[in-house]
Amino acid sequence: MSEIGKGAAGGVAAVDAALQESVTRTGIEPVAGVEIIGRDSPEHRFSSRSIRSFVLRQGRMSEAQQRYLDDMLPKVGIDYRAAPLDLDQAFGRQAPRILEIGFGMGETTAKIAAAMPDHDFLGIEVHTPGVGALCKLIAEGDLSNLRIVQHDAVEVMRDMIADGALAGVHLFFPDPWRKKRHFKRRIVQPDFVALVARKLAPGGYFHCATDWEDYAHWMLEILSAEPQLQNTADGFAPRPEHRPLTKFENRGLKLGHGVWDLVFRRRAG
Repeated sequence: MSEIGKGAAGGVAAVDAALQESVTRTGIEPVAGVEIIGRDSPEHRFSSRSIRSFVLRQGRMSEAQQRYLDDMLPKVGIDYRAAPLDLDQAFGRQAPRILEIGFGMGETTAKIAAAMPDHDFLGIEVHTPGVGALCKLIAEGDLSNLRIVQHDAVEVMRDMIADGALAGVHLFFPDPWRKKRHFKRRIVQPDFVALVARKLAPGGYFHCATDWEDYAHWMLEILSAEPQLQNTADGFAPRPEHRPLTKFENRGLKLGHGVWDLVFRRRAG
């Protein structure tokens, strides 16, 4: 589940200039309700969103992560492009596709992909150590049904995923941004949920999980307000079998900490 780039220096004038340049250069309008702050990296990869749900951190790469990143990412990585992605070509077959937003170190993603070989998985993560860790798990598990995009998830969904193309979307333990003044940085916002709903096929599901109760109720309220989605439970859902318990979650549960799952489905028609 990936969190926010720092605002560009230079004040409002620089912000406006960056917005105009981005729209002129790419032809891509920003997601509704999200303002532009300009470039977050020299590659300009994140120029069309400003209020991000992730903070770009350096992170420490282990030697193994770097080795597997160098070896595996050219094989399983998909570069971000502001153009529709041919998923059949990317995976070399036709199968139900599930997209995971912010897979962290990839342990859960790899376990789910291994347990569901008849599904294809597209994992999205911005942090390089996590990408390297998942590359290692893909190699060790010989997982042919898992691909990685190292980029902002909103831009990937908006620009690369066709409407109705996904059987499911996973968002597990995103940053809750606990302080009220940071709530705007939470990834679960009405525009984001509407985007997810568009990318789901009828009957496709959106599965969220969080260990922060305030965020759980925030998610429930926003997902319930999306007309294209329907809750599969009366409020929060039992943990679906496809989501394995992480070591961190198991430790928290033993200490009495709560975890809340939500599973909504795209309405037919």
